[in-house]
Amino acid sequence: MNNPTTHFMKVNHKLLILSLSIGLMTALSCKKYDGDDSDDDDDETTIVDAETGNAEDHEEASDYVWEGDTVTAIILNETSITVSGDGASASGTTATVTAAGTYLVSGTLDNGKIIVDTEDEDAVKLVLNAVNITCSNSAPIFVKSAEKAIVILPSGTTNYLTDGSSYSYSSSDEDEPNAALYSKSDLSISGEGALVVDANYNDGITSKDGLIIASGNISVNSVDDGIRGKDYLIIESGTINVTSGGDGFKSDNDEDDAKGYISIESGTITITAANDGMQATTDLLIADGTFNLTTGGGSSKTISSSVSAKGLKSDLNIIIESGDFTINSADDAIHSASLITINDGTIAISSGDDGIHTDNTVNVNGGEITITKSYEGIEGPYINMNGGTTYVTSSDDGLNASKGNGGESNDGSLLSITGGYLYISSTGDGLDSNGSITSTGGTVIVNGPSSSVEVGLDYNGTFSLNGGLILIAGPNSSMTQGASSSSTQNSVLVRFSSSKSSSTLFNIQDASGNSLVTFQPAKTYSSVLYSSSDLTKGTTYYIYSGGSYSGGSETDGLYTGGTYSGGTQYSSFTVSGSVTSVGSSSGSSGGGGGGR
Repeated sequence: MNNPTTHFMKVNHKLLILSLSIGLMTALSCKKYDGDDSDDDDDETTIVDAETGNAEDHEEASDYVWEGDTVTAIILNETSITVSGDGASASGTTATVTAAGTYLVSGTLDNGKIIVDTEDEDAVKLVLNAVNITCSNSAPIFVKSAEKAIVILPSGTTNYLTDGSSYSYSSSDEDEPNAALYSKSDLSISGEGALVVDANYNDGITSKDGLIIASGNISVNSVDDGIRGKDYLIIESGTINVTSGGDGFKSDNDEDDAKGYISIESGTITITAANDGMQATTDLLIADGTFNLTTGGGSSKTISSSVSAKGLKSDLNIIIESGDFTINSADDAIHSASLITINDGTIAISSGDDGIHTDNTVNVNGGEITITKSYEGIEGPYINMNGGTTYVTSSDDGLNASKGNGGESNDGSLLSITGGYLYISSTGDGLDSNGSITSTGGTVIVNGPSSSVEVGLDYNGTFSLNGGLILIAGPNSSMTQGASSSSTQNSVLVRFSSSKSSSTLFNIQDASGNSLVTFQPAKTYSSVLYSSSDLTKGTTYYIYSGGSYSGGSETDGLYTGGTYSGGTQYSSFTVSGSVTSVGSSSGSSGGGGGGR
């Protein structure tokens, strides 16, 4: 029987992998900072040597089609099993499938199991028709050997698998199965029905090879990991709820660079995990979907340094094409040992550690990111803010480009801002780089700390300010910094002799009273760095404090479209070079670059 819908799903999955691979290769072409801000294409180098050729999955168009097949019925009668048809046999409360084919399983089985053990080269399909299987000492369903196994959940059915808290093995060196639904072969799950897994021994659903969830309403409650595909875990659609004492989703083949990946096309996914929400040894690729992840008890919890309770975690690359994410994590919300690329989506983060952390590069190209709680908002050696809207609230640095060595020397890290909208409220440094910072576009508003030792802007190398709207409010200390003299866009660093309250407006206007900027910082402040293309060389400007603003609109303290009036002139300045400073330091000393 041909099923065009299933075939279309298969083709779409291949297009997804191709699309994400192209996106990954594009992301990997960004360049490391070498001290030269020129646009010479010869400076481009690959940051990481990523494996984009993920292993081929096992899915075929015919996998989920069973109507019209020759079907063997396996009827569960609580304490006995009846088999009608070929390819399976029953002994007591154990049914054993020994041939490829389609098996319609129905009924309730008390303390029994279904074992699949065949060397046939075709698939075994288990159609679960309102099944309830409990097994006190092993997996209710154990695929011991098969070319691949397909679990089908017909529409309108709810199926239950429950295991006990201890398993019995034939010898002390055995440890398989260790999940309520366990397969040593490739495994797929599909259908419009429901599957409820209560795993009291270890994992909920596990494949030692690849695992595909094509559709279905799946709920897993597990002592350890919820859903694990060792070679790969692919989610095509469906509604999935996982509560786990370990990781929510996991793919952990660390012996083959093409395996150990998680790929999610769509779906509604809720995970409450004691450890990581999703953990991939290689790539974690998300095209779309709705995600609600809580890890380690949430951002209010304190966990041991030996525990990993991250929202999304990959040892290689994380690519988010789109999706709606709510992440409440005791550890980093999004964490990669290599590359993180966010192209679109809505991401809400509350983190007990970093909002987004990478050991190499993070690219924010689009989307809406809101980090309401974090230690550091975004951290990594190379941070590229290229687009989208990002809000960061942090108890330490807002954005921190660092190789983790700390100290006052230039470690070669780079924070690059080329576009988008970035708003930061930080207790530590707002923008911090142990190396350098470049800005060529976008809007940046920083409400840094109210007093020393931290500052709104901190860098150890240079700050090449060549474009964009920049507003950074913070304290006035000996560590307060402006842009570097090599910048091509004009800027002014205004230092006040006394602190201004958060209700005090900051205004710069020309001799005709035309306002360039009116800004109300969200905290007490005593310095403001301002830069935009409106600052013109040779022109005299006047700085006002206080006053009021009528008409127009206000966004994040920035007023536009109205009229400023009533302020007190603080000072004036004439732009003679790209960097202008008004006022003097209050003398307090701040901290250096925020490496951890």
